[in-house]
Amino acid sequence: VKSEGPKLVPFFKATCVYFVLWLPTSSPSWFSALIKCLPIFCLWVFLLAHGINFLVSHRSASRILAGLIFSAVGDAFLIWQEQGYFIHGLLMFAITHILYSSAFGMKPLDLKAGLLMGVVSSSCYAFLYSYLSGPFTYLVAVYIALIGFMGWRAVAGVQLCNDLWTWTKLSACVGAMLFMVSDLTIALNEFCFPVPYSRCIIMATYYAAQMLIALSAVETRDEEDFRKRS
Repeated sequence: VKSEGPKLVPFFKATCVYFVLWLPTSSPSWFSALIKCLPIFCLWVFLLAHGINFLVSHRSASRILAGLIFSAVGDAFLIWQEQGYFIHGLLMFAITHILYSSAFGMKPLDLKAGLLMGVVSSSCYAFLYSYLSGPFTYLVAVYIALIGFMGWRAVAGVQLCNDLWTWTKLSACVGAMLFMVSDLTIALNEFCFPVPYSRCIIMATYYAAQMLIALSAVETRDEEDFRKRS
């Protein structure tokens, strides 16, 4: 963790810039899009700092980088959501969750975790359903299924009972849960009712989630360094 901390300093600075400037969402601009996406750009740099060869040789890391790229595009679309780009942002983040799920992999399977995430996802959609109309009725269903699946794969990687967990797998798990909290807050605020301090909750959990998921990509590098030291 100590070795990765310095590489995240630009991310923390960019996040502080976003919250300090706190640009109004009522006046979308390319500058506000840049400020919003800047922390995600810093996470691109964080992963690239581990070397192109590392990203090329480890598919999970390259898929997380690809997910971060789609996330930044989705962030930009959501700046102009009132102009009709909300669905575009939804699509970009749906692709992000597919990439993250692929990065986390299907081993171990952990069907109990899958069942739990299925219940949570179904409950969320059941609550939202009465507020949805038109294409959002099925678009939100697909999106919840994708993020629920991503959450399952992240949770399944943390084998606490078998003492097989690592700090990076735990990082992916917590990151996925925070991503779900962020997106659920967006859904409640967008379709159901105004959520107090919604923007602060959404962005704080979102940036934390992306940072933790990006951190999970360095696991294979840590294993290589450990083998070299051994």
